[in-house]
Amino acid sequence: QVQLIESGGGLVQAGGSLRLSCAASGRTFSSYAMGWFRQVPGKEREFVAAISNNGGSTYYANSVKGRFTISRDNAKNTVYLQMNSLKPEDTAVYYCARRRGYDLGDVPSLQYQYNAWGQGTQVTVSS
Repeated sequence: QVQLIESGGGLVQAGGSLRLSCAASGRTFSSYAMGWFRQVPGKEREFVAAISNNGGSTYYANSVKGRFTISRDNAKNTVYLQMNSLKPEDTAVYYCARRRGYDLGDVPSLQYQYNAWGQGTQVTVSS
């Protein structure tokens, strides 16, 4: 069973940057697309970004497009989320997830298509 461990969260001022990392166990990391989601207490978890297994395709939520960049290093079994121009509304717990297949499909944001999740890392953006 794959384990996903997020890191890199923290407290940052509005306009600042953070880079989240998600390290995956196992030998099949390069076979799966990966995604990032976030959740604020009391609200539903929402999609942030996704990347295909080879990094050739990416997809972003409109709220982060142009500010966040998802990438991956298959040699290191790690997926990243570079977050720039952070806003207070980006404050949330961020989760990485492994998608069921190698590509992004027609709707990359559907949560049921992800079958492994990390424990999350807190990102707090102060105004």
